[in-house]
Amino acid sequence: MKITFIGGGNMAKALIGGLMKRGYSPSRMHVVEMHKDKCADLHNEFGVRATTELAAAVAHGEIIILAVKPQNLQEVALQLAPLLEGQLVISIAAGIRTQDMARWLGTQSIVRCMPNTPALIRSGVTALYAMPAVTPEQCQRAESVLSAVGSTLWMDDEEMLDAVTAISGSGPAYVFYFIEAMQQAAFELGLDEEQSRQLVLDTFLGACKLAESSQEDVAKLRERVTSRKGTTESALLSMEKNQVKMDIVAAIHAAAVRSRELGDELGKDA
Repeated sequence: MKITFIGGGNMAKALIGGLMKRGYSPSRMHVVEMHKDKCADLHNEFGVRATTELAAAVAHGEIIILAVKPQNLQEVALQLAPLLEGQLVISIAAGIRTQDMARWLGTQSIVRCMPNTPALIRSGVTALYAMPAVTPEQCQRAESVLSAVGSTLWMDDEEMLDAVTAISGSGPAYVFYFIEAMQQAAFELGLDEEQSRQLVLDTFLGACKLAESSQEDVAKLRERVTSRKGTTESALLSMEKNQVKMDIVAAIHAAAVRSRELGDELGKDA
């Protein structure tokens, strides 16, 4: 595959780095980046050809990856439309629906993806949705690209990407928020900053590994930590009293609603 990235930001860099880790040649990747200094940085870091010229880079690519900010996607898509010659287009821009991209691009060979920021260390999870015109071979190609930065999951219904955005797209922020709270509590209880950080991060990592390796539901794992009238029970009762779980669920629903709203807003023609 010859791949052209439109946009050379963090997610594009993550994908380039992940593909190279798999032995993919940088000579088969082009990047279009509007800032010349960033072009030089991309070439120096990865050895890829980086340019400000859209036409030549698009002609090179069998796969075009749209890695621009969502608010810039329509403008880029309209510039890209007359240059396409049947290439598969993969969008990692949050919120933009395939039907809107198809209208701007003049093609239905589109796969829409929702990666998350742990992709930067190749520990991400990406949900993908393909328009009906996308062939099984093209789906396989899209998956091979996105799996370079973590696990992948296909969606049959594009509307489910709003739920994905609310869960895994925004999810790292929720985890960081909870980590912040635990670190604050640790510091208030007398631990220093370094101790607080190590204890909290290692607790999260260990709990996630245990949940991943166990055949039991996480509710059962939680029960195993919770002794009657013990410290964990005291903490969980406080959380239940303050409706922490209900607030988290409500917050994620709010994120899904906002994802749908952004799809409506960003999908309008200028």
